[in-house]
Amino acid sequence: MTGLSLEQFLSAGSDFEQAQYRILGQLKRIRQAFSRNIIYPYLGDLIHLYQTLQTVQGRLDDLRQALPGEIKGIDLETRRLIYERPDAERGHLALVEDLITWALPLIQDAIEEGRTIFEFVEENLHLEEVGLVPSYVEEGYVIVPDRPARRLHILQYNLSIFTQADERYRSLRTTHVKTIDLAGIEPAPQGIKLALLAERPDLPNPATFFVESTLDFPYEPTLLPVAKRKLIRHLFEPGGKA
Repeated sequence: MTGLSLEQFLSAGSDFEQAQYRILGQLKRIRQAFSRNIIYPYLGDLIHLYQTLQTVQGRLDDLRQALPGEIKGIDLETRRLIYERPDAERGHLALVEDLITWALPLIQDAIEEGRTIFEFVEENLHLEEVGLVPSYVEEGYVIVPDRPARRLHILQYNLSIFTQADERYRSLRTTHVKTIDLAGIEPAPQGIKLALLAERPDLPNPATFFVESTLDFPYEPTLLPVAKRKLIRHLFEPGGKA
């Protein structure tokens, strides 16, 4: 987790400068992770927080109008009551808004840094189909290298599509099957697929994909999530059969 949360912003009134200090500290820690080419879970968490803060910022005027007010008179011309509301401009709500306005550009800069790494990794991952790909691709295998550790990870994937509020969402869940240590010559993807067919007859004709990459980036927090995103996109491209 990034360590940043909406609660840190909503509690800004207790100590505004301390809140700024904590946010800067967490952003520094995240950027240090990016400098080590570690992008998850930090990038996803930052994007979610940024979107949430934008939503809160956009609704602050509505929140002000919802504050209780006292009747101070009547407008005889319009025949409407006149309310006097608490001065929210110098209150807690204003401090929250100030902190969000101050933090958003900093969070956006960090997001762009993480996205740059993500895009670089994505451009340097090449997805290859292993053998003939069947018409059913909702379940199968994906082989992902871990170059620093000299290993290949074989994962079984399950693709699902669900609808919520008239929106279709795609989800890819992976389960680790086994790891192959690369002590010598790297086994051919086709040979790995044939071995899987013999070891796991429950999938007699599985869709199988191999992720080719020479990057020595961290496997779990960087290569794996980017590879999964690339596989989802491939399966839903025209001709991807999903």
